[in-house]
Amino acid sequence: MVGPFSAGDRRVVRVAIVGDGGTGKSTLVAAMASESFPKSVPPVLPPTRLPHNLYPDCVPLTLIDTPSSFEKQGARNEELKRADAVVLTYACNELLSFERLSTHWLPELRKLEVKAPVIVVGCKLDLRNENQLVSLESLTTNIMQQFTEIVTCVECSAATLYQVPEVFYFALKAVLHPVDPLFDYKRHGLTDRCVRALRRIFILCDQDMDGALNDEELNEFQVKCFNAALQPSEIVKVKSIVQQKVPDGVNSIGLTFPGFIYVHNMFLKKGRTETLWTVLRKFGYDNDLKLRDDFLPVPSMHASDQGVELTREAVEFLNGIFQLLDTDKDLTLQPAEVDNLFDTAPESPWNNAPYKDAAEKTDMGYISLNGFLSQWALMTLLDPKLSLANLIYIGYKGNPAAAFCVTSKRSLNRKKQTTERNVFQCYVFGSKHAGKSALLHSLLGRPFSNNYAPTTVEQYAANVIEVNGVTRKILILREIPEDRLPELLSNQDCLAACDVAVFVYDSSDEHSWKKSRDLLEKVVRHGELTGYRTPCMVIAAKDDLSPLPRAVLDSFKVTQELGIKAPVHVSMKLGDSSNVYNKIVNAAENPHLSIPETEISRRKKQHHQFHRSLIFALVGAAMAVAGLTACRVRAAKKNATTA
Repeated sequence: MVGPFSAGDRRVVRVAIVGDGGTGKSTLVAAMASESFPKSVPPVLPPTRLPHNLYPDCVPLTLIDTPSSFEKQGARNEELKRADAVVLTYACNELLSFERLSTHWLPELRKLEVKAPVIVVGCKLDLRNENQLVSLESLTTNIMQQFTEIVTCVECSAATLYQVPEVFYFALKAVLHPVDPLFDYKRHGLTDRCVRALRRIFILCDQDMDGALNDEELNEFQVKCFNAALQPSEIVKVKSIVQQKVPDGVNSIGLTFPGFIYVHNMFLKKGRTETLWTVLRKFGYDNDLKLRDDFLPVPSMHASDQGVELTREAVEFLNGIFQLLDTDKDLTLQPAEVDNLFDTAPESPWNNAPYKDAAEKTDMGYISLNGFLSQWALMTLLDPKLSLANLIYIGYKGNPAAAFCVTSKRSLNRKKQTTERNVFQCYVFGSKHAGKSALLHSLLGRPFSNNYAPTTVEQYAANVIEVNGVTRKILILREIPEDRLPELLSNQDCLAACDVAVFVYDSSDEHSWKKSRDLLEKVVRHGELTGYRTPCMVIAAKDDLSPLPRAVLDSFKVTQELGIKAPVHVSMKLGDSSNVYNKIVNAAENPHLSIPETEISRRKKQHHQFHRSLIFALVGAAMAVAGLTACRVRAAKKNATTA
C-alpha cells in the first residue's frame, strides 16, 4: 500500500479491481475508461490511467485489473499489496459470487494484510432478476459489520453506465478522505483523536476565549476552511438545527464546543468526509490526525554530538501554562490536570515509556513545576518533533522555529573548556544489583525500596539541579541495563549525546566492582576509538553495607590511573547521596575535565606532543639558519662596499 495522503499531494491513486471471474471486473474498467459499453474485452486489461480532472480532487487514478485464476494469484497479490484502494466485485445476478466475498475474498485480503480501504461493487445490475429484488442495505449490512475495512457498497451497470463513475469516485474518496481515523464504529461517533483535533481547532477559532464561536468567529472559520463566507440567514439556520438536536450546543454568544462537534458529526454521518478533512487539513493535520511535518520546523543538527533544547521563550510559556493549570496554587498538577492539558493533543505523550515515571511527583502522584519542566526537557532531548508538536497542541502561538535552539558540539565545548548547555544527559552504567535504579529514584525524590526489580529496558529520570544556589540545570539520567551494553556500543555515535558517564558498583560486592570496571574500560575504549571522549565518574553505592577493602582500594587505584576523580560513596538507603547529582552536573559543566586517559591515549598524547616539539625545533632551526645566512649576506655586501 502506498500509504495515506491528502489531495494536495497530487500523487496517483492505484485502485486494484478483484473478484471472481465473470463478475464484470474488466468490463467495468473498460466502460469507465471509454465512457461506453465495450462489446468485448480481454480477460485482463493492462493498467488504465484516468485523467486527473475527472473528479473534483484533481488526483489521477490508475485502475489495475487483476486475474481471478489461482495460477496467477502471485501477481494479483503483489498488486493488492501496492494498492491504495481495492474494488471488490460480485455479479448482481449471481448470489454465489456475493457469498464468495465473505467466504474467500475478504479473508484473503486479511491474510495478505492488505490495509487499503475496500469498496464492494455489485456489477451487472441490469441483468438482475426483477423477481429477486433485494435492497443493497439489507444485503450488505452483515458483511460490513463483519469486515470493517469495507467503507462503501454500491451497485452499477457497465451496460447502461449506471453509477460506474461513482464506483471509482468512492474509491478515490476512501483514499483521500478516509473514514477510519474519524469514525468509531463501536461508539457510532467521532473517534477520540478526531474530537481532540476539533477541540484544538475550536479553541484556536474562539479568539476572545469566551467558550463559544460568535457569528464573526464562525465566518472567519468558514472563510479559512472553504474560502466562502456564511450569510446571516445560514448562520441562523445552522444554530437552529444544532439547538434542536443539542440544547447546550448553542448559547447566547454563539456555537459552543458540543455544537461544533455535532455539526462535524452530522457531515460525517451524511457521508461528507471530505468536508471534515478539509477543516482538519487547513489546520495542519495529516491522515493520522497529527500535525504534518511542514507545521513542525524542528531545527536540524549538523553533528551527532549536538542537541536540542527549549529556548527561554518556550520555557516561559510552559511556566505560564503550569501557573494557569495550578488553580489551587499548591505548585503541583494533579494527573487529571495534566490530562486536561493534553486534551487537544492526539494523546497524552507522558502516559507511556520513556516519559512515564521519569519526573518528580508527590506521594499523591502530583507533578511539581520542576518535574513538569524536566519532563518537557526530556521529551525535547529524545524527540524534538514530538515536543514541538505538543507545544503547539497545548496552545503555543509563537514562532515554532523560535521554540528550540541547537546546542554547540560537545567536542567543541571540550576544546573551549566550557559549555552553555542547560540540559545534561548522564549515562548510568553498572552491573546488576549495583544500585543504578536507586540512583535514578533518588534524583526524583522517591523513597528507597528494598524490593529489587531488574532493569530490562532503558529508563530515564529528569529533574532540576540548583548549582551554587544561583543557576538551575536539568539533569537527565539514562540507565543502561548491563545486558544492553553490546547493543549500545554497536552504534558508533552512541556516546555523542552523553555529557557524563557514571559507573555504579555495589561497594560490598567484589564481583559488582569487577563488572563495572569492565564496563568502564569498554566505554572508555569506545570513546577513544570514535572520538567521543566523555567525562566519567565512578559511584560506590550501598555504602551502608560493609565495603570490601579490596574493591574500595582497587576502584581508587583505577580512577587514579585514568586521571579521574576518586569514587563517590553513596547510600541511597540512608539518604546519603554525597551531593552526587551536583558533582555530575559540575563534571558536565567542565567537559574538558574527568576524561579518562588510558595508556594508549597517553602514548598518543606523548607522540603528538613530541611531534609538535619536533616541528617547533625544526622551524626554529630553519629560522636560525635563515638568520645566519642573512647576516653573512649583509656582511659580504658591507665588505664589498668598503673595498
